[in-house]
Amino acid sequence: MKIVKLMLAAVTAGLMAGCAGLPSSTASNAPPQVLRVNIFPGGFNWPIWVAQEKGFFAKHGVEVKTINTPNSQAQLTGLINGEFEIAMTAIDNLLAYREGQGAVPVDGGGLIAVMGSDNGFLRMGGRKGITSYAQLKGQELSVDALTTGYAFVLLEVMERNGMLLDRDYTVVRAGGVLQRFNDLVAGKHAATMLIAPFDVLAKNQGANVLGDASAAMGEYQGLVAGVRETWARNNRAAMVGYIRAWRDALDWMYDPKNKEEALALFVKNVNGANRQSAETSYGILLDPKTGFTRDASISVRGSQTAVQLREKYGKPAKKLQPVQAYIDTSYHEEASRRR
Repeated sequence: MKIVKLMLAAVTAGLMAGCAGLPSSTASNAPPQVLRVNIFPGGFNWPIWVAQEKGFFAKHGVEVKTINTPNSQAQLTGLINGEFEIAMTAIDNLLAYREGQGAVPVDGGGLIAVMGSDNGFLRMGGRKGITSYAQLKGQELSVDALTTGYAFVLLEVMERNGMLLDRDYTVVRAGGVLQRFNDLVAGKHAATMLIAPFDVLAKNQGANVLGDASAAMGEYQGLVAGVRETWARNNRAAMVGYIRAWRDALDWMYDPKNKEEALALFVKNVNGANRQSAETSYGILLDPKTGFTRDASISVRGSQTAVQLREKYGKPAKKLQPVQAYIDTSYHEEASRRR
């Protein structure tokens, strides 16, 4: 009898050890938690496509359904109202709605950034025939919303090139980067702030790139995963799983042996893309130094740059909180601890 009990104990221990080595979703047989992720269309969503295609989200217990947004106002108000769980958005959008400086008066006090994606990949694009900042004097430029997004980067770049809003040029609200790209190549506006790979696609259609705005800003935080703080706190495992899947996707993308498959995914998901534009975008978005943030962390210094720009250009003018008030690194830290 004693021998039988010892054998049963050994078998039970072995089964428990085996389950411990599996992802939590597999060990418990629980269905993946569905996460609605709101995005701006574009190649900067490459890690999401990879994580979906290669099963990285499922591996970490989540299922991602993407929702395209037309502009930052729709995205941020939708996030605040609980229409989706995560918004891949510019950190400045979160700052704006946290501080009551968004395009509409809503309470965004519960928004927080939990993961970083990139430095913005920002390029100033000029329509066909415009090849210098000097040619923008007296012209109309387009933005998503003058209160949010990358509009303040545009204002800063123009100021560094000797031009001030309303004195030397005007702006018009034209929606998200896809809408602004379409308007630019159609010649509706003189220039706009593009996000790679839209600069590549614009050049293929006769437009020009006037400068690398992200580089001009120094260290700058671009896209982040923005969430409602209460939701993230109540769904911590899903939030951590999302970040882990994103990091797995980056590991896969940065591995040279996966390049051809990665390029095929890009062409499949980006309207108007071909092998050449995918190859060019690969060089930009996966650059070892300036491409996707390798570990998906949030740059505190880059976020501080966004805070400083908002203090300079935001309306009404106000002193913002310390940058740590707008980010929560605990989810990323947990995701970084390997299972």
